Amino acid sequence: MDPAYLSVAFILGFLARQISLPPMIGFLVAGFILKSLGVGSTDFLTQLAEVGVTLLLFSIGLKLKLTTLARPEVWAGSTLHMAATTALISLLLLLFSPVGVGMFEELNWVSCLLIAFAFSFSSTVFAIKALEEKGELTSLHGRVVIGILVMQDVVAVVFITLSAGKVPSIWALGLLALPLARPLFYAIMNRCGHGELVPLFGLFAALVLGAELFKLVGLKPDLGALLLGVLLSRHPRAGEVSESLLSFKDILLIGFFLNIGLAGSLTLEAFLLAVFFSLLLPLKAAGFFYLLTRFKLRARSSSLSALTLSNYSEFGLIVGAIGVSSGLMPAEWLTVIALSLAISFVVGSPLNTAAHSLYARFHEKLMEWEHKERLPDDQPIVVGNARILILGMGRVGAGAYDTMKKLYGDVVIGLEGDAEKIPTHQALGRRVVHGDATDSDFWERLPKGEIVLVMVTLPELGAKLDVIEQLQANGYDGRIVAAARFADDMETLEAAGVDWAADTFREAGTGFADDVAERFSDELLQISAAKG
Repeated sequence: MDPAYLSVAFILGFLARQISLPPMIGFLVAGFILKSLGVGSTDFLTQLAEVGVTLLLFSIGLKLKLTTLARPEVWAGSTLHMAATTALISLLLLLFSPVGVGMFEELNWVSCLLIAFAFSFSSTVFAIKALEEKGELTSLHGRVVIGILVMQDVVAVVFITLSAGKVPSIWALGLLALPLARPLFYAIMNRCGHGELVPLFGLFAALVLGAELFKLVGLKPDLGALLLGVLLSRHPRAGEVSESLLSFKDILLIGFFLNIGLAGSLTLEAFLLAVFFSLLLPLKAAGFFYLLTRFKLRARSSSLSALTLSNYSEFGLIVGAIGVSSGLMPAEWLTVIALSLAISFVVGSPLNTAAHSLYARFHEKLMEWEHKERLPDDQPIVVGNARILILGMGRVGAGAYDTMKKLYGDVVIGLEGDAEKIPTHQALGRRVVHGDATDSDFWERLPKGEIVLVMVTLPELGAKLDVIEQLQANGYDGRIVAAARFADDMETLEAAGVDWAADTFREAGTGFADDVAERFSDELLQISAAKG
């Protein structure tokens, strides 16, 4: 990559991080600045962006459960929202088009419909990044958001295939046999070890077995990467493969965000139109909130999902580019879509960061829209007579649970956000319930005085800080301890109000040494005596 791209992207990404905005906002601004300086995109940058999006979709597939797509709130909610958004925006454009001024001069009903369709998508890249940063990919609203995005991606794939006028090869039918190869893929994953072969297998699966294979038979490469991820998602090491690709994906997606800014020339009229479409984002969020509450999600789950989805999508640019190349849409409208996308990211980032605080502030009014019935996995949480609550039942949380139960008996309860992991914990004799630790409604229902110790072992720092804030806001007066992944996180957690923050890497080493000393005490005493 050209040093100019790297320099401007890093500087602006760094500045964005310093004012508590995601670095991707800085990358977007970098693209616009480079474009204003006469710097255009390159084939290499475009390839980086395409590979980044492909790896993103593969990672989504690794965490996706097909049962999520079968849920009415996902397939019906996404299609109804897309239809309503397309109808509303196309109607607005048709009302303005008779004016015949500026960029409205060349619009007709086909171009209005196409532009509106482009604005009906929500950004997969933005939403996944936002959920990842908050550690909410496996939460209920995270799963609903991913399901809706996948449904939108399927619609986009159908549109792109039809608009290209290409019929998939007859060999595409052979892809139906891919599930039969799952045992072979699983055997390969089992024998890859834990080193450099793990990310290499991930790249091979996403870019070759997925993207290239689908491309060869006339299907969209990104769809292939997504489906390959789904095919491998039930393997116990799917999470390890996804984690190994994280750095590759994040670096390559820088090219994607730069390309958005480089997509078109900035004019005052295009900017004003983009601002107008950005003002429609609250309606987009309201639409998602209303539909999801009608499908029996709680106000909290619906509002968090709606905020995550209230943006415009990179697929809108693809739809727009196809429209321009087909002569169905004026070229200058592609710039409007790109600017609207960028503004929606800039506006959406702080809103998503403050999503839990916003819900806590307005939850009484939002709860008035709740359906009388609730979905099974969106029911209130009951912790019973537990005294010690462990939040996050990953490796650290599970180890903490076993130790505390051994020391204090059956007064420990674990809270896990991923419902599919709960049966495994229960089979091991652990008392674990499904719930979201960042849910303000959960903390309001927590019996005051029952819990005397909360152990926060969630992986993301932002989620830990949300939990601490919720505990303090709801009058919890017991002890709070937290596991920190990095040394500087300990200071942040203690400043936020925890009684003690532990460095999990150091504590893991100490615990390991204690276990060794206990297990081999006789031999070690002999060594000590000999040394003396």
